[in-house]
Amino acid sequence: MTATVPNDSTLSYVQPTATSPWGTYLSQVDRVVPYLGHLGRWAETLKRPKRALIVDVPIEMDDGSVRHYEGFRVQHNLSRGPGKGGVRYHPDVNLEEVMALSAWMTVKCAAVNLPYGGAKGGIRVDPKLLSQKELEKLTRRYTSEIGIIIGPQRDIPAPDVNTNAQIMAWMMDTYSQNTGATATGVVTGKPIHLGGSLGRVKATGRGVFVTGREAARRLHLNLDGARVAVQGFGNVGGSAAELFAQAGSKIVAAQDHTGSIFNDRGFDIADLVAHVKRTGGVGGFKGAEAIDGESFWDVKCDILIPAALEAQITVERARRTTAKLVLEGANGPTTTEADDILAARGVLVVPDVICNAGGVTVSYFEWVQDFSSFFWSEDEINVRLDKIMTGALKHIWDTADHHKITLRTATFAVACERILIAREERGLYP
Repeated sequence: MTATVPNDSTLSYVQPTATSPWGTYLSQVDRVVPYLGHLGRWAETLKRPKRALIVDVPIEMDDGSVRHYEGFRVQHNLSRGPGKGGVRYHPDVNLEEVMALSAWMTVKCAAVNLPYGGAKGGIRVDPKLLSQKELEKLTRRYTSEIGIIIGPQRDIPAPDVNTNAQIMAWMMDTYSQNTGATATGVVTGKPIHLGGSLGRVKATGRGVFVTGREAARRLHLNLDGARVAVQGFGNVGGSAAELFAQAGSKIVAAQDHTGSIFNDRGFDIADLVAHVKRTGGVGGFKGAEAIDGESFWDVKCDILIPAALEAQITVERARRTTAKLVLEGANGPTTTEADDILAARGVLVVPDVICNAGGVTVSYFEWVQDFSSFFWSEDEINVRLDKIMTGALKHIWDTADHHKITLRTATFAVACERILIAREERGLYP
C-alpha cells in the first residue's frame, strides 16, 4: 500500500507519495536528522525548495502551428553557492521530479564539497518528435523564460536526459544575447570550442567507475572477471561499462529504452558502443541475445549499475537481484523500501549522491576554467576527478563506519551537515 508523506513535510503545490521522487528524498532527509546534532533545528530547510519556477514555452512548429510546452527550473538550496544542475527534456518531466532532482543536487554538491547549491530544470516534451530547428526554438525560448534566475554566479544549467552540448551552446548563446555579453560560464557541458571542458562527456560514468573500484576493494571483489549488468547505456552507463571492461570485468547484460540484451561470456564493448552510436540503443545488437525487460533484473551479476531513470529498483527487483554491489549511476534509481531490502540482504549500495557526482565535479572544473580562461588537459581533469571522488568517498565511508549506518545515510549526514552549517552561519534575512 502506498503511504503519503506526513503533512508537515508536504508543500501545497505537490502531493508526494512514499515512492515518488520527492517522497523518497524526504524520507532520506528524515533518516539523517538524528545524526545532525544541534543542526537538526534547520532540517526543515532541506525539505523546502528555495525557488520553483514554472514557465510556458510556446514555439512555432515547422508546419506553422503553435504549440505550448511546460518548463521548470527549481533552485533547492543556495546556501553554499550558486545553483547547479542539469536540464532534461522528457515527456514525463513534472514539478515534483524536478524538485527531487534539485534537492539531490544540493546533497551531491555538498558531498564532494563543491561550492554550489542544488538546482534542476526540464521541459515536458519528447524531443524525438521535434526537428532540429524546433528543438533550437524550444531551447532558446525556455532559456529566455528562466533567464530571470540563471547566471554564472546565480544558477548554472548543464546537460541531463535528452540534452547535450548543442543544447548547452544554444542556452549559452541565448543568455549571452539577452545580457549583451558572452557568458561562457552560464552553462557547463558546452562544446569544447565554446569553453567546454575536456573529459566532461564521460565524467559521470568515470565517477561511477572510480567509486565502484573503491567499493569493490572494500568488498574484496576482484574487478577482473566480475560480472556487470548496466541499465541505461548512454553517456553514464556506456562510459562506466567501457571503464569496467578495461579493468577486466565482463559486461553481461544491458538495458535501455530500445530493449534488453544478455551474453553470458560478456559483450565486445567496442562493438556494442559502435552499435549504440549507430542505432541509438542496445536493442538489436548481434553480439547478444534479446531478453525481456524483467529478466534483466534476474541476470547473474556481481555489480549492477542502474544508470537510467528514477525508481527502477523496486521492492520486487531488490529481492531478486544477485548483485553484491549496486552503483547508482542514475538519480534516485532505488526506492526507499527497496534500499532497506538491499541493506538487509547485505548488498552494498553506493548512492547516487556520491556515485554519479563525477559529472558535476567536472562541470565545476569547466566553470572554473571559463572564469580563468585557462584550460586543463584531459589527463589533468581525470586525475583531479579521481582524487576528489576517492577522498569524498573515504570520508563518507569513515562516517558510515563510525555511526554504523549505510553509505546513503552517511552521504546525507556529511552533505547535510555542510549545508546546514552554511545555513546557520549565514543566518536568516531579514
